[in-house]
Amino acid sequence: MGMKTRLRGTYKRTVASLKQLSTRSNRQAIFDKYGRRGVEILAEGTPKRTGATAASWTYEVLSENGKTKLVFYNTNVNKGVNIAVILQTGHGTRGGGYVQGIDYINPASAKLFNEMCEELWAEVRSS
Repeated sequence: MGMKTRLRGTYKRTVASLKQLSTRSNRQAIFDKYGRRGVEILAEGTPKRTGATAASWTYEVLSENGKTKLVFYNTNVNKGVNIAVILQTGHGTRGGGYVQGIDYINPASAKLFNEMCEELWAEVRSS
């Protein structure tokens, strides 16, 4: 007794699904690469008194409805206040004074975006 198998149709849907999965995985790897690099750049640029804020940068890659976002967070919070934010924007003191903020996030973001653009442009030129 033998066994007989018959196949009808094509693997079009399977191939399309695998291609989409491959593209999504590749996209995730690219975003992870720039997420790690962004954390490095932000940590380098963060004002350091204790180093806690600089060491508290992290990132997350979020995907929804076919769109992918790279989001950076700083987890150094003291009494409900995110220290990275008040370093950037400034803050009032208990004695009625004001501590001027230091714009360190925007230059770090610009550096990351420039690196990304250079690499992507090089990829376009080599294609």
